[in-house]
Amino acid sequence: MTHVLGKLVSFNVRLSEILDRRISCFSKKESHNKQLLFYVNEVIDKCKPCAVLEVGGLDKPLLKRSKEIRYDGLDIEHKEHYERTYDSFFVQSIEDPIRNKYDLIISKSVLEHVRDNDAGIKQMYQALRTGGYAIHYLPSKYHPYSLALRLLGPNWQRRLIEALRPWASNETGYPAFFDKCSPKEMRRLFNCTGFDYVKIIPFFKANDYFRFFLPFCITVTFWENICAKLRLEQLCSGFIIIARR
Repeated sequence: MTHVLGKLVSFNVRLSEILDRRISCFSKKESHNKQLLFYVNEVIDKCKPCAVLEVGGLDKPLLKRSKEIRYDGLDIEHKEHYERTYDSFFVQSIEDPIRNKYDLIISKSVLEHVRDNDAGIKQMYQALRTGGYAIHYLPSKYHPYSLALRLLGPNWQRRLIEALRPWASNETGYPAFFDKCSPKEMRRLFNCTGFDYVKIIPFFKANDYFRFFLPFCITVTFWENICAKLRLEQLCSGFIIIARR
C-alpha cells in the first residue's frame, strides 16, 4: 500500500512540474527567503556592532559567523558542535526568559511551532535593546495547508508529511500550533507587547505543499492567485513581520 501511494505521489509531482514549465500563473514563485535575508542584513548594517539571536536555526541558520556580529542560536533541541555556527547556543523554548541582550532577533518558520506566542513575543521584546528589531517569517494559519495541519493535529501531521511529502520529511513535521499566526493577530500582538513599529510583508504562493495530488494543487493555485490579486493579506500563505522595540 505504501509503495502504491509513493508511486501515485511521484506521478502527481511529475504532472505538477509539467504545469510549472507551461503555465506562468502556476509556476510563479515568491522568494520569502531572499526578502527575509534582505531585511535582516539591512538591520545588521544599521546596528553595527550588532548582536543577533536566531531562534530555531538548528540545522539551517540564516547567517554565517563573522567578526562583525555576535551570532547566537536558540532551539529546543541540542546542537552538536554549535561553535561552528554560533558564538553561543541555548537549549530552551523562546517562551522562557532569554539571558542576553540583542540588537536583532530572527527566525524562519518557527513561530507556528510555539504553543504560546504571547509568552514568546514578550520574551523577545525583553531580550531586545531599545531600538532593536525582531524579524520573522512564518506561515499564515488561514492558508489551506495550515488549515489542514490544524485540523489534523500534531499526532497526524508528521505521518502524513512522511507519506505525501517524503522529500520534505527531514525538514518539516514538528508539531505546529499556529498560535496567533495570522497577519492581523501578529500585528496586534507585537503592538500590544510594546513594539513601536510593526510591518507585515505577505506572500501568497505555497502550492508546492499540494503537489502530491494535482487536483488539490490546481485548486489551491487558483485560490492563491485570487488572494494575491485582491491583496487579501489575512488569507496569505505566509508573511514576514518586522518590528522595532
